[in-house]
Amino acid sequence: MANIPTPHITAKEGDFARTVLMPGDPLRSKFIAETYLENPVLVNNTRGVQGYTGTYKGKRVSVMASGMGIPSIGIYSYELFNFYGVENIIRIGSAGGIGDDVHVRDIVIGMSAYTNSNFGRQYGFDGNVAPCCSFPLLMKAWESAAKLGITPKVGALYSSDIFYDEAGSAGILKKLGVLATEMEAAGLYLNAARAGKNALAICTISDHIFTGEALPAEDRQTTFTQMMEIALDIA
Repeated sequence: MANIPTPHITAKEGDFARTVLMPGDPLRSKFIAETYLENPVLVNNTRGVQGYTGTYKGKRVSVMASGMGIPSIGIYSYELFNFYGVENIIRIGSAGGIGDDVHVRDIVIGMSAYTNSNFGRQYGFDGNVAPCCSFPLLMKAWESAAKLGITPKVGALYSSDIFYDEAGSAGILKKLGVLATEMEAAGLYLNAARAGKNALAICTISDHIFTGEALPAEDRQTTFTQMMEIALDIA
């Protein structure tokens, strides 16, 4: 294909499966490939953003990191959807709890994603958007979690461009029923909508904004296995 390799992905045509799992952290991508995939092959390592393709229970699956923030996942998901023929991207990442009924290590699935980003303006709508996930992927994830004995929290995420938010937006969003904050889902959902593809964000709560609970970085990298197993099951 004329558009590949891209400036950010050096994989060849056909190197990616139809479904790509997308953690933010390249080390989490490596962990998933080495822990769960049979015969994983490194298909991209440009800028240290590792992408692998292998099989999981007989299904061909890819996993590649997105980096942090909407601009980063915006690039990688756009190129995968539009140039590499990927049909489904499942974000698997950490999130900060906002809701009172959300606790550290809970699984949260983003039905929609509020955002303070202007990323969606490029598509010509001069207003506020809260893009939604793929409903078929959401239903599959819910059913998969039930098989694993997991009850996820399902609702709105907040995809923020700001990590250290001095405006205190979380308090306002909590009143609106937002479950958790992260930095990527809204960009992924918008790119999927524009490309006519499917996207879902499955997050594990790594800390809570209001209670102060938090997990160390190593735990975030290697112990958030429930969301990984859900994503792999529906890939």
